[in-house]
Amino acid sequence: MTIPFIDLQAQRLRLGGAIEAAVQEAVVGGAWVMGPQVRQFEADLAAFGKAKHALGCANGTDALALPLMAWGIGRGDAVFVPSFTFAATAEIVPWFDAEPVFVDVDARTYNMDPGHLEAAIEATLKEGRLKPRVVIAVDLFGQPADYPAIKAICDRHGLKLIADSAQGFGCTLNGDHPLKWADITTTSFFPAKPLGCYGDGGAVLADDDDLAQLIDSIRVHGKAVARDLEGKTFDHDPKYLNMRIGLNSRLDTIQAAVLIEKLKVFGDEIDMRNRIAARYNEGLRPHVAAVPDVPQGNVSNWAQYTLEHDDRDGLAAHLKQQGVPTAVYYPIPLHLQPAYEMYPRGPQGLPVTERLKDRVISLPMHADLDEATQDRIIAAVATFGK
Repeated sequence: MTIPFIDLQAQRLRLGGAIEAAVQEAVVGGAWVMGPQVRQFEADLAAFGKAKHALGCANGTDALALPLMAWGIGRGDAVFVPSFTFAATAEIVPWFDAEPVFVDVDARTYNMDPGHLEAAIEATLKEGRLKPRVVIAVDLFGQPADYPAIKAICDRHGLKLIADSAQGFGCTLNGDHPLKWADITTTSFFPAKPLGCYGDGGAVLADDDDLAQLIDSIRVHGKAVARDLEGKTFDHDPKYLNMRIGLNSRLDTIQAAVLIEKLKVFGDEIDMRNRIAARYNEGLRPHVAAVPDVPQGNVSNWAQYTLEHDDRDGLAAHLKQQGVPTAVYYPIPLHLQPAYEMYPRGPQGLPVTERLKDRVISLPMHADLDEATQDRIIAAVATFGK
């Protein structure tokens, strides 16, 4: 019998009807766009992420675009991103006629390499064609990026820092969330994410009051917000006053209702995922080239369990025969994709990224992965080549 790669139904059954009841309450309530559940979820999310503000939006891609709009990123600007990530991280940069500059990753954590980032910034400054403006660090597979080092580089060069936690929301460094260092944290609630809804959804988290108000305006068609209305009176409802160019990017009420229930157990699920990852590491270390490496003090949410193997494709074929699904994130790095190959990359190329693309493979991972199923997966890997 084939093992599910991510068993979302197991979580739903474990929660015992709480989600269905929450959805029904939202449907009966009738406030299906920006209803009270959205406000409650935003408050709950901010508390979990230790942020002053959390703002829901339509998806994780929009979450990345919103701060770029707020900061006025545009033609002639450089935004530094890893190439070893999902397309959304870089995709939003050309939306505003800016250019992504691709940066290599650390061979241990698969996250942005601070040394290569600094070299890429300096090379961009030397060339003089683009102005460095923003760094987007990705918490790939749930592992936090090296935010203290990346923040120090951003401060030296006067750059904004976005923590792209689409995969990594809930990860910490010595107990602190990425927002301690970043100007903005963004996340996605795509169903396969550790904190996923039953459709599309996303959010931004911020501590800056003015920035949060600006993003609140942009996500709803550039609406007037409190700072726009100070000292002013209107003969009409300011709801129809548009202060700036914006988007239609709202988290809907039903998805917020789902997320309220899921967030209640999210901390426990991160603990469950870490226990599963520890068992994987112990069982698989003798049979693969490298198991995931989480630096001391870091906590991953284990969005994916990704290891390295010298014969990655052979292992994938073997596991498929054993009923064990796998996935490769990412077989073609962004700087080698047709849509992005014309954009600049850091000096000396991206050798780590190009090596990893042929070696990484992800195994089933979710909070409800039981030990018997996990042992079957470990045994299947161990028998490859035997």
